[in-house]
Amino acid sequence: MTGRANRADGAPALILSEYLPYRLSVVSNKASGLIARAYQARFGLTIWEWRVIAVLGGGEAITAQAICEATAMDKVTVSRALRTLTERALVRRRTSPTDKRAALVSLTPEGQSIFDEIAPLALEWERSLLEGFSPDEADQLSRLLDRLEKRADVLGKGEL
Repeated sequence: MTGRANRADGAPALILSEYLPYRLSVVSNKASGLIARAYQARFGLTIWEWRVIAVLGGGEAITAQAICEATAMDKVTVSRALRTLTERALVRRRTSPTDKRAALVSLTPEGQSIFDEIAPLALEWERSLLEGFSPDEADQLSRLLDRLEKRADVLGKGEL
């Protein structure tokens, strides 16, 4: 990274505005907030509820654990979102035919309808965010984010 400074004792200084995890968080929050206003106003969904709907929008019934893994949200947040979405009849749970201890979650027709309405808006916001990027730059950004995610997964497993 550029612009790294050292403290008076020569040790590297942490400059928050240049610290990659912080910058990624800020960009993520800003980008998520753009589309969040649309689905909060229109459908009364939180960011976390929308993320669950987005994961389920592919049509495949999956477990709550798979939702946690797909969204990088913790179990409590996913559980809370699923409870609210179930109460609103936007998702349904059914027992897995292969594992009676597991519940499979899927969108109801109303939940799918919401996904179908929001997904084009989300894609439009993504297009707008990437507007100043060439196709090659957008592809490179995607590849770099993939690499960062894989590296974070490795570090999360304690594999330095």
